[in-house]
Amino acid sequence: MVTVTRAGLCSLALALLLVPAASSARTAPQRIVSLSPTATEDLFAIGAGKQVVAVDDQSNYPPSAPKTKLSGYTPNAEAVAGYDPDLVIVSYDGPFVGQLQKLGMTVLVEPAIDTIAQAYEQIRQVGRATGHTPQATKVVRNMQVRFTRAIRSVPKTHRHLRVYHELTPDYYSTTSATFIGRVYKLFGFQNIADAADSTHTGYPQLSGEYILKANPQLVVLADSVCCGQSAATVAARPGWGGLAALKAKRVIAIDDSVASRWGPRLVDFVVAVAAAARRG
Repeated sequence: MVTVTRAGLCSLALALLLVPAASSARTAPQRIVSLSPTATEDLFAIGAGKQVVAVDDQSNYPPSAPKTKLSGYTPNAEAVAGYDPDLVIVSYDGPFVGQLQKLGMTVLVEPAIDTIAQAYEQIRQVGRATGHTPQATKVVRNMQVRFTRAIRSVPKTHRHLRVYHELTPDYYSTTSATFIGRVYKLFGFQNIADAADSTHTGYPQLSGEYILKANPQLVVLADSVCCGQSAATVAARPGWGGLAALKAKRVIAIDDSVASRWGPRLVDFVVAVAAAARRG
């Protein structure tokens, strides 16, 4: 039994050394439990979907994934064991990993990432762990091509737009220190939340007055599913009708899950942002 854990880049190197020992063409797992929505998307994208017997209650994509009541936040080792998995993928390294270990299960930890390169590497790692290395490599290459094409599609005159990324209708946002914030930096955008994060959490709560004063030229609504936000609801907010983003029709609503995960659909997010940035 091999347990793969990782916390940041240093642990990533260790995980990459251990995973191949846990899986090969002869020992590819046939009963996988995913307790990570991003890992679930990775698994199905690389062709390992038929090996997945259960996913957590937050894994809503693809629709065909065998969703259960298993929790990825407060996991129960015995409940997971009930699916008789030969590989369990989790999103963080905690006591739960040790509990699964004691029950004889192989665990792959795929934590939140900081860079695009780490997102690509996680897909490759899932491929190695499940016997789908060539497919994972192909998925990553396709992502890289589409990602680069989307970035380059934005004209230089629109490469320094002021962007506001909305997480909730009460104006929680994300800065350039976060993964999504780094995506915006690749475009060259100026994130209006950066100057408001005095406690350096990466997720400050802005005020309506602050946003109006910053006058973003691009507004990305990552609360469209949870909270029903759209270009229309934003236009109805007091004073928002005069924002540069609304005048240029650069307000886009993104599926919350697409805007918060770093699997293959990340490219869909980038393509949507690029399309909006090209307007006006």
